Amino acid sequence: MKHSKIILPVIVLSQFCCTSLWFAGNGVINELVLNFDLNESALGHLTSAVQFGFIIGTLLFAILTIADRFSPSKVFFISALLGAFFNLCIIWDSNSLISLLTLRFLTGFFLAGIYPVGMKIATDYYNKGLGKSLGFLVGALVLGTAFPHLLKDLTTTYPWKSVLITTSALAVFGGIALLALVPDGPFRKPSQNTNLSAFFNVFQKRDFRAAAFGYFGHMWELYTFWVFVPLILKQYTIINADVTFNIPLLSFIIIGLGGLACIFSGYIAQMIGTKKTAFIVLLLSCLCCLISPLVFTTTSEIFLIGFLIFWGMVVVADSPLLSTLVAQNASSELKGTALTIVNCLGFTITIISIQVMTSLVELSNSNSIYFILALGPLLGLIALGRKQKTTIL
Repeated sequence: MKHSKIILPVIVLSQFCCTSLWFAGNGVINELVLNFDLNESALGHLTSAVQFGFIIGTLLFAILTIADRFSPSKVFFISALLGAFFNLCIIWDSNSLISLLTLRFLTGFFLAGIYPVGMKIATDYYNKGLGKSLGFLVGALVLGTAFPHLLKDLTTTYPWKSVLITTSALAVFGGIALLALVPDGPFRKPSQNTNLSAFFNVFQKRDFRAAAFGYFGHMWELYTFWVFVPLILKQYTIINADVTFNIPLLSFIIIGLGGLACIFSGYIAQMIGTKKTAFIVLLLSCLCCLISPLVFTTTSEIFLIGFLIFWGMVVVADSPLLSTLVAQNASSELKGTALTIVNCLGFTITIISIQVMTSLVELSNSNSIYFILALGPLLGLIALGRKQKTTIL
């Protein structure tokens, strides 16, 4: 196909640009609290609003099989423009908590037309080596998610609105680039009609269920870890008064390096197999959950940061691999819907996990509370460890 060598780089760049919308509100939360007279708990509410919007969006996209019935590139483009618009509206001076929550919800809603649809586009182009391709794609998501933390650190001398303007501009650029340079892929098999039963039918295959439940276990841990990284760092400086951290920069590094881990895991999967690699990485992140209470008591700040960087890498490195298994075990005409459904349910789990952890933080300042994050990976390992009908490489 003409210009085929630029397809994956364009998808990856577009995914990075557009997913920077995800934590844009988190990057300027202190300024939002100050300028709009919000409570300190606004961070949790605004984060949950994005997640909830994404869940509703993916649910609707899945039920209506949007990514399979229409050109994925056009769906991505329209979603990028609308997501950028609602993200930019946050800079309006007359916003209130209700309007901010609504805007973050709508941003999350249209992210449903970006992240899973971007993966759908990749599956339409790459039959062989899908794990590696999705590794780059999820890596772009991770970097995009972490990027507002870096923007916050780099724009301390600029108005807080510059973070939102920059992320919205990036999203528009990403949407235009993908629409202009990435036509429908050669492996795309469009679905002609709305299939309201698709939401349930995809789970009839045992291998698909195993991959999906592995992904659900992974998601229990992932976003909760990302949300609480700044709090973990802040809590450590409170306990160790002689320690000073640049929390926005460290948060970007800890979360962002997970993007490189996604790419690396894709290459490893080509050598030893997708399922085996996913299992090993999920096991490592589970171990991080289990030993975190001990590590957080260390007096060595270098050891703590090293541990968090390692955890930040293994907590997400299995994401593209599990998505690959989901895509490989879904029928060709419903791959986009299958990926969207699994994303929908996975992000529903993140809200539950985040709320559970938030409640635990309010009840106790003990380091042992992060132990509960191991519950998801443990269940995911059980699902992946069951003997399958076929071996997926």
